[in-house]
Amino acid sequence: MRRVALFVLCGLAGVSSTAGGAENWPQFHGPAHDAQTDAKRLPLEWGEGHNVTWKTAIPGRAWSSPVVWGRQVWLTTATANGTRMSVLCVDRDSGRITSDIPLLTHAEPDQINAVNSYASPTPVVEAGRLYVHFGSYGTACLETATGRTLWLRRDLKCDHGVGPGSSPLMVGRLLILTFDGMDAQFLAALDKATGKTVWKTKRSTDFGDIDGDLRKAFSTPIVIEAGGRRQLISAGAGAAMAYDPGTGRELWRVRYGRGFSTASRPVFAGGVVVVNSGFSRFDLLAVRPDGGGDVTETHVAWTLRRGPTKTSPIVVGGRLLLLTDRGTLTCVDPATGEQVWRERIRGRFTATPLAAGRRVYLFSEDGTTTVAEAGPQYKQLAVNKLDAGCMASPAVAGEAIILRTKTHLYRIEQRDAEATSE
Repeated sequence: MRRVALFVLCGLAGVSSTAGGAENWPQFHGPAHDAQTDAKRLPLEWGEGHNVTWKTAIPGRAWSSPVVWGRQVWLTTATANGTRMSVLCVDRDSGRITSDIPLLTHAEPDQINAVNSYASPTPVVEAGRLYVHFGSYGTACLETATGRTLWLRRDLKCDHGVGPGSSPLMVGRLLILTFDGMDAQFLAALDKATGKTVWKTKRSTDFGDIDGDLRKAFSTPIVIEAGGRRQLISAGAGAAMAYDPGTGRELWRVRYGRGFSTASRPVFAGGVVVVNSGFSRFDLLAVRPDGGGDVTETHVAWTLRRGPTKTSPIVVGGRLLLLTDRGTLTCVDPATGEQVWRERIRGRFTATPLAAGRRVYLFSEDGTTTVAEAGPQYKQLAVNKLDAGCMASPAVAGEAIILRTKTHLYRIEQRDAEATSE
């Protein structure tokens, strides 16, 4: 009875007057899936005991990012050995875990890479519904007011090789899933109301006889409006494709050779789609999105070496920011690919940076967050430290950062007079 009561309380809060605009962070990288927020008073400085409204220990080991709807903060987790995968609801005001829902169990889960987790894909939330994805282990829709499972799919399979990583994307009535495994590579669109498959499209990449390890990828798509059409941009191993999100029909593709384990998300800036090829000869390719078929020889505007492999590019003030795993931050003109500046940031990075006005927040794996002004020149503003580091990208709720570290979930917000992000 206590669990039901807590669900009802959390569910009612989720449809309160706060459920709108910047109050919500419904999916990976936010409302526009670009890691941008229009919040004006995000904190500049924090630490354990300073500008931390609450700190909540999160059970398990998981790198999925939190999502926010109203007073509900949702995140997935799993045991370190992958035998149980769960869904958590945290009250945004108090930080209290109001729901802990065991969803999937596995007697002998596949082995994963030591830097991954069994719950790395980020959920999607909307009014009344939560969509959680654990790769080949299963995808489900939960009712946010009760925690009841409305539908569950466990038949979409691929061999991830080192564990799942791609997050789902909601496009209208569709939930788009990405499966780039060692044995099979495809995208699937599910009817979010029923869980039934609307379309399923196999990657058109010709892998030849290369090893399965070089066929896997972990990127999450974006949707753009360009060339007079809506396009779903998805980076896989060996190539990136644009699809019609309503039908799954391929619109164009760009090849980048033996690029594999692609994790960075594409970005649309300066009239070009910037895709990361993963581990290959070229790190970044900027593609004009008005072509058709194979556009490798006709629509690549520029290429750039030394791009990120895990974090995703973001846009700040019309400029492209690229953060490598080892902490090199490069500012690039997206129209030309020309470097504006380059700086070395302390730490190693997996979480995608967060942009708020002129500020950029860089969350490292050791708990250090560097806050900088990313204009025509780089300017460091603050360096903050928490007890544990970040593998998950942050969420924003109103004027607060909802940050998941390796051990805890934090609500971080300005609690004294500080400069705003503008």
